[in-house]
Amino acid sequence: MKLTLIVLNLLIWNNISYGQTEDKVLAEAYLLYNSEKASWNGTDIFLERFPEKRNLIGGYFSYSENDSHNCIFFDQNEIPEVLAKITFDESFNVTKAVVDTVKRKFNNYEMDLFQIRKNALAEINTDNDLFKQYNNTNLNPIPIISGKDKKVFVLTGPTISGVVVLGNDYLLTFDKNNNLKEKKSLHKNIIPIEYDDKTKDAVTMHSHLKTTGNLITSTDLCTIMLYEKYANWKQHIVISKKNVSLWDCKKDKLVVMTRKAWEKISEHQNKKK
Repeated sequence: MKLTLIVLNLLIWNNISYGQTEDKVLAEAYLLYNSEKASWNGTDIFLERFPEKRNLIGGYFSYSENDSHNCIFFDQNEIPEVLAKITFDESFNVTKAVVDTVKRKFNNYEMDLFQIRKNALAEINTDNDLFKQYNNTNLNPIPIISGKDKKVFVLTGPTISGVVVLGNDYLLTFDKNNNLKEKKSLHKNIIPIEYDDKTKDAVTMHSHLKTTGNLITSTDLCTIMLYEKYANWKQHIVISKKNVSLWDCKKDKLVVMTRKAWEKISEHQNKKK
């Protein structure tokens, strides 16, 4: 009973201390997830319906607008124009997707997204000291504009099935004129986790160095949410020096506790065994 009260007190203190930070991480993770999910589904639809336009594509990016999520495909012109806009609702049900193929110029918001994505790609292609490329993976830039913040997150995605890749991710921030302000790596390492039918309901885990921080990152959460249903994971845990983050893959819920509380709970469970 005494141990339970200690753990509860630690959890209550933790929620007060980290609640706002957790909310920020979750909000950013959903921005990334919605963008990537729209890009995944949008690419499938575009290539299936318009195979003759495959060679016309100069690139694509996605963004959210109210409760809609849009994937934009643009051409290869120096000043690109939109080839197609594919819009999803919150369910991301592909049968409900709205496809607009009226060719047009970018609006101002889309032009900013295009520009920071373009500038990020230039950095990726020239700064080989910072950006690492690994076999069977691609570096994937995700432009995000939220309020006055202009960012491009770079995730490492697998080009083969049966593996989830965490880590080897980066963040580039831009000023109001879309000029690069800062670039940095988020995880210093790459963390591939294989999955198959035998890993159903698995609890997976990775740890954070001090440079990555004491909470699960928005890039971690984005990647896990994208793959968790394919991998059929039960939970993913991130252990850092001060905290432990637990993500429920079935309910999409995050719990963060202190490392001290985590160790007390683990000790108590081991004693019960």
